[in-house]
Amino acid sequence: MTIQMDMIQSLALAVIMLLIGKQLRSKVKFFEKYCIPSPVIGGIIFSVIALILRQSGTLMFEFDDTLQKFFMTMFFTTIGFNASLRVLKKGGPKVLLFLGVATGLAILQNVVAAGLSGVVGLEPLLALMTGSTPMTGGHGTAGAIAPTVEELGVIGANTVGLAAATFGLVSGSMMGGPLANRLIIKHDLVRKRDESVSEQLDFDSSLLEEETVTLDVGRVGMAFFQILIAMGIGTYVSVWLVDTTGLNFPGYIGAMVVAAVITNLSETGIFNTPKEEIGVVGDVALNLFLAMALMTLKLWELADLAGPLIILLIGQVVLVALYATYVTFPIMGKNYDAAVIAAGHCGFGLGATPNGIANMDSVSEKYGYSQMAFFVLPIVGALFIDFVNALNIQLFINFFG
Repeated sequence: MTIQMDMIQSLALAVIMLLIGKQLRSKVKFFEKYCIPSPVIGGIIFSVIALILRQSGTLMFEFDDTLQKFFMTMFFTTIGFNASLRVLKKGGPKVLLFLGVATGLAILQNVVAAGLSGVVGLEPLLALMTGSTPMTGGHGTAGAIAPTVEELGVIGANTVGLAAATFGLVSGSMMGGPLANRLIIKHDLVRKRDESVSEQLDFDSSLLEEETVTLDVGRVGMAFFQILIAMGIGTYVSVWLVDTTGLNFPGYIGAMVVAAVITNLSETGIFNTPKEEIGVVGDVALNLFLAMALMTLKLWELADLAGPLIILLIGQVVLVALYATYVTFPIMGKNYDAAVIAAGHCGFGLGATPNGIANMDSVSEKYGYSQMAFFVLPIVGALFIDFVNALNIQLFINFFG
């Protein structure tokens, strides 16, 4: 028996699983500790149930993914609105430096994934679904990129990408604290920090201030309107990019570019872009998109990929550990602040920005707060790396595709 759900029914079920995930996240310490997103929890639960029903011959589900694609594009459009050149400039040299470091890791993650593909006997495009797509990108990027890869004839890309992203969340959270602890002890960084004059941080501290915004229907409406305008114009930009370059670009790339143009134009004073409301819309879109993506996972596709997938994922963990130790730490100053940010880089380099912040929190609780780390990593992780990583991923897909 097969149950077919149209786009409204599919969305409703996704919302139910999202709410179940929220309840479980608040009750189960493991989910909270490792920053596992609520839609991932609920979606995986349903996909496991669907796997059991399918394998037993009892029941199968078919979903309409129209709204999944819509919310995916909406989420990545809101990412484009974060690409503010003014914020990047105000962030100072450390932000630019760490953005370069984070970009370097994202590129290497894809190099390692593609390089190991021959060793484990997988085609490079499928192996790339364990690279920067799920690691630096997280579940959102994995769920968005996978359909593009599957359209190229790569079966299982969605399942591999989302499974890798879940693995990354846990491993990145477990690795960051111990790595920073080793660096701090080895280089005697606490004593050196206490004996040295505090570093004069070269950034605009106003970026750390949180503005309380009163809910306003007009601003919420304007947020939706600007997002939808960027999505609409972005479709033409994506078509133009494909026609001009001959390369394969997902539909949301154009929307991200248009959103970046809109946000930078708004900062000249021509019009207003409600950033806070756009962020809220982006969060809602991400949750709905992820819930739909995870609940439609075809877990049975992992059966023949388990061995190669484990090797690829271990390769990513080793890469991040080495990179954080021998690249992130030295380049960011080889001091206490650099050790804290190395811990954070493990978290968001293998999972998501909240995991990176959680890693830095655990180090700070033991050794003391690092203002530089807690300023630099959230700006790069939340505002810029997803935009840069999307372009990086697309270059590798076009090369191997």
